[in-house]
Amino acid sequence: MPKCCEAFVLDIASGHPAIDRYLADGYEQVPGMSSRFAAAICGHLIHRQSALGISGDVVEIGTFEGRFFIAMALGLAADEKALGIDVFDWPDAGVLDRFLTNCETHGLFPDRFTASKANSRSISVEDLRRKLANRKSRFFHIDGNHSHESLSNDLALAHAVLHPQGIVCIDDMLHPGYPTLVTAVLDYLNQAPQMRVMCIIDREDIVAAAKFLICPADVVELYQTDLLTTFARFHFVLGADMVDYSTLVLTPTPRLAEIRSSKSPDARVERADGIGDAE
Repeated sequence: MPKCCEAFVLDIASGHPAIDRYLADGYEQVPGMSSRFAAAICGHLIHRQSALGISGDVVEIGTFEGRFFIAMALGLAADEKALGIDVFDWPDAGVLDRFLTNCETHGLFPDRFTASKANSRSISVEDLRRKLANRKSRFFHIDGNHSHESLSNDLALAHAVLHPQGIVCIDDMLHPGYPTLVTAVLDYLNQAPQMRVMCIIDREDIVAAAKFLICPADVVELYQTDLLTTFARFHFVLGADMVDYSTLVLTPTPRLAEIRSSKSPDARVERADGIGDAE
């Protein structure tokens, strides 16, 4: 992790005791790519949902060895469960056993979750509803196969089982290794105009990539106001231009570029990109 980000990331917490213990003592021990920064923010959202009486299960597509899954599942109430869907064959056949061991090691016991060994593209909406026993998902994390077709399929699954006040979290957005992946999300948003990108969680580095948080438009303010209060020091004040609206951006090191005007060298204007007339 870049040294400039390290102190900020270590200082972030979800506010949920079990999640924060795991983030402090276990998160980095479990192999995976999702950032601790993002896990703290998402864990906080799950904690916030509980406080608001929003109930439902957590679903993750692309569970791998459980790093992000464990953090989210530890925030659930006693009558809620987590469902992890993965082919569990990469990088080798032992990944499922390691996932199960990681869950037990970090306090997530078998009665609290289900591991489903499957390609998400082979799962129908009806299959997923059966796996959830017809419960809704209040937080659905997508980090599966990074093709347009697969992400489109995963978004359709998430949409079908999402709680009316639920959140879909999509990993590896704007990643330089997958520059066109975001087009699947834009297509989904065009097809589901009632949904909005509520927040963009910026990357820590090229491995710990950015995430989009999507929810119904009528609950955006419910989450954004709380995030702005709780994580004010991580707020990128210019936000993200989504064409029809602006949305919240949280980043480990929020800053603007300092631009000096050639017309007035002593005058300084801070901008995010340095583009345009700095006066």
